[in-house]
Amino acid sequence: MNDEQLLRYSRHILLDEIGIEGQERILAAHAVILGAGGLGAPAALYLAASGVGRITVIDDDVVDLSNLQRQIAHSSARVGMAKVQSLAQAVADLNPHPHIEPVQQRADAALLDRLLPSASVVLDCSDNYRTRQLLNAASVRHGVPLVSGAAIRLDAQITVFDPRQPDSPCYACLFEPDAEFEEVQCATMGVLAPLVGIVGSMQAAEALKLIVGIGHSLAGRLWMLDGRSMEFSRMHTTRNPECKVCKDRG
Repeated sequence: MNDEQLLRYSRHILLDEIGIEGQERILAAHAVILGAGGLGAPAALYLAASGVGRITVIDDDVVDLSNLQRQIAHSSARVGMAKVQSLAQAVADLNPHPHIEPVQQRADAALLDRLLPSASVVLDCSDNYRTRQLLNAASVRHGVPLVSGAAIRLDAQITVFDPRQPDSPCYACLFEPDAEFEEVQCATMGVLAPLVGIVGSMQAAEALKLIVGIGHSLAGRLWMLDGRSMEFSRMHTTRNPECKVCKDRG
């Protein structure tokens, strides 16, 4: 690290759990974020501010005026711009050092198979059930830890699926891939604006912990937040030995 980086990341370096070695791991890391909206925006900003060296953001949507109530990386001046380009601009304004790779397309297996082999961690910031299943399957195939978040109305949840851990479930262990699932999105149901910020920030924190190798991730624990009472509850999750996605995992 040069002198400018030592100063910029000094508050991380002061932490015994991170220090210079941990910050160097962050600088060398590659985070893939699927979704540049309410969850992806704060997650990307915190990962960039923390110095993650390479950040790939995948989203095929453009900034809409209705997004600005909660998607804090975008601005009125960038309405109509591709979300990945808008987010890349916000990240560059915050920290010019990370390499930002905006990918303006809907994620598919081929794209994920190209990106995940080099990824340190992947963040599910999407709002589509099938996309979540697609990303989970790629996470399992490539052995990359997946930080999953969701928020709707006044309810939110976050967990980690870590295929490197033998006992860690995957997303499909909890939610059957072939199940008929009614999509519930902010566009029709609404969401309390700061709720996505809370979850996106927590996703960034979990991602940094996984990159540095500190603490205990949320693997095996699903945390649920009731925004009405601002109370967390948790549920322990277990791997399904008959899971169609991860049953053959080592």
